[in-house]
Amino acid sequence: MRLRFTKMQGAGNDFVVLDGLTEEPRLRPLELERLADRRRGVGCDQVLTVTPSRQPGADFSYRIHNADGSEAEQCGNGVRCIARWLADRGHLKGSRARLGSIGGVVGIELLDDGHVRADMGVPRFEPADVPFQAERRQTSYALSVFGRNHEIGAVSMGNPHAVLRVPSLANAPVAELGPEIEKHARFPHKANVGFMQRVGSDRIKLRVHERGAGETLACGTGACAATVWGRLACELGPRVVVELPGGELVVEWNGEGTPAYMTGPAVTVYQGEIEI
Repeated sequence: MRLRFTKMQGAGNDFVVLDGLTEEPRLRPLELERLADRRRGVGCDQVLTVTPSRQPGADFSYRIHNADGSEAEQCGNGVRCIARWLADRGHLKGSRARLGSIGGVVGIELLDDGHVRADMGVPRFEPADVPFQAERRQTSYALSVFGRNHEIGAVSMGNPHAVLRVPSLANAPVAELGPEIEKHARFPHKANVGFMQRVGSDRIKLRVHERGAGETLACGTGACAATVWGRLACELGPRVVVELPGGELVVEWNGEGTPAYMTGPAVTVYQGEIEI
């Protein structure tokens, strides 16, 4: 099978985007893994497939597959790249659209400076909504890893997130704790794991171990999860600049029951073909 693709990135979180508007490519997990392999394929954190709308209220839909072939519910940097991909091909009418995944429908707006602003929906904190195993909702939970309790927040941004506050991002145990928390039994669908350093009320630093991909240069839903939990747990303000290894995102959240908005870059790197 010969596939045409577009390589894209948002703050260093990179994607292979496939056109499924006419006919969706049906790739098996091993084929998705090969496509995502940085030595034997194109290389990416996630493979995104754009399709006609599958959800009420969505103009287009998209599927997200992690580098290990597993399917994800939502991807914040990915949805911005899909918006840019659709706009560059003349599929959008105007600067706004609604894009749907299995994690929900996201509203996007193309900005004059080339960035994309996304309405990522209302964050959910109830354990059953994350999902996370706990008797009742709390701001923070004690999670036992390697025989030691770690304080985490549990948030759904359409996909599950654990957030830990760390004193220094440079020394954060991402490689050690990230995989263990990702697959912890209290996260039945696994979790993305964010390590957050509070710089001030309007700025944080963040590294994210993504479920099915490992540590990435940026995670859009992770930036939202860290910001909204940080507002509840450590007095962040309504507008926060999130510094990630691959660049900066801006997250705005006015509090419980309101949507989180994320703004950041969406860039086409190149186009090509590959035999799968």
